[in-house]
Parts: sequence; C-alpha cells; structure tokens
Amino acid sequence: QVQLVESGGGLVQAGGSLRLSCAAAGLTFSRRSLGWFRQAQGKEREFVSRVSWSGDTYYVDSVKGRFTISRDNAKNTVYLQMNSLKPDDTAVYYCATFTGGGYASTSSYGTWGQGTQVTVSS
Repeated sequence: QVQLVESGGGLVQAGGSLRLSCAAAGLTFSRRSLGWFRQAQGKEREFVSRVSWSGDTYYVDSVKGRFTISRDNAKNTVYLQMNSLKPDDTAVYYCATFTGGGYASTSSYGTWGQGTQVTVSS
C-alpha cells in the first residue's frame, strides 16, 4: 500500500521560506515521478511542481524562480523548497504519485498525501 506523508508546513511572513517534505512508503521510489499540488480555500487544487524519476523538474509559472523541487531516493522523500513566499501561496500543499498523462492534471496522479498547511502572512 502506497503512503505519502507531508510535513514542514506552517505560518511564515511574506518573503520567508519553508521546506516541505513528502515521505513515501510502499513503492519503488526511485522509479516514480511525484508532484506537488496546492489548494487554497474555496479554490480548485492546482499543480505546483513535479519531479520525474530521472530528475526532470516542472513548475507552474507563478512559482518559477522561487520554489525548487528535489528528491532523495535514499530517503524515499521529495522536497519542495519555497522561498520568497507570498500571501497568494497560502494553501494546503499535497504531494502525489504520478501515474501517467499530463503532468499538471490532478487526474494524472494516484496516491495523495493528507496535505500540510502553509500560511503566508502579509
């Protein structure tokens, strides 16, 4: 059974940084692509970033240059380093396993974590 557990969220002032972690279990981690999504209150879940099994990375335009996704196959963990945070980044952040299709679509992802709250104050 695949399990994903996110951590690292919290309250931070605008301009600050956070690093989210997503620990995975029950899968051959090194052969899987994973993504980060976020969902702000009252809005649809949106793609943030994805790292392929080979290390290729993708970002939504709004976070390019501020967020960095990475993975540590030895620890079965994917990270999202978030710098220069803005109030618009406030959301619950989820990691998920990519199963195929368009990398920015929620329907292309299978297992999801429970999410971690990120709140950026102005």
